[in-house]
Amino acid sequence: MKLTVDGVAHEVDVEDDMPLLWVLRDELKIKGVKYGCGIAQCGACTVHLDGEPVRSCQVWAADAEGTEITTIQGLGQPDALHAVQAAWVAHQVAQCGYCQSGQIMQAAALLAENSSPTDEAIDEAMSGNLCRCGTYPRIRAAIHTAATALEKS
Repeated sequence: MKLTVDGVAHEVDVEDDMPLLWVLRDELKIKGVKYGCGIAQCGACTVHLDGEPVRSCQVWAADAEGTEITTIQGLGQPDALHAVQAAWVAHQVAQCGYCQSGQIMQAAALLAENSSPTDEAIDEAMSGNLCRCGTYPRIRAAIHTAATALEKS
């Protein structure tokens, strides 16, 4: 099976019904995608398929074939952070950090769809991404900062 992840083509020999999360983590060694709950309720495993946020624990490998998969590791680079990543750093959003890759991927998808979200739109879009540390006010502030940065670019 051929998968394109973060702009790189990969050939993987996996069962069609293997969750994309396990393909990414175990087969391709992309560890920025986190396992949280395994039932699409926490958002830690969020990646983009053709720009849309999905829970990779609930996407079969075969369903991802032919799509463009973007993980946190492909969103930006250390020397060229995505605006959401830079805002996360500026607002010191992460505490334990475990959920943050999923949070960032969800936030990036929100801003790609809505360049100037209200607090209510942010809360709605981010409601499926859980943060056990409770950094929600900083997440919202970082999203507003990223939106402003993206408007200027």
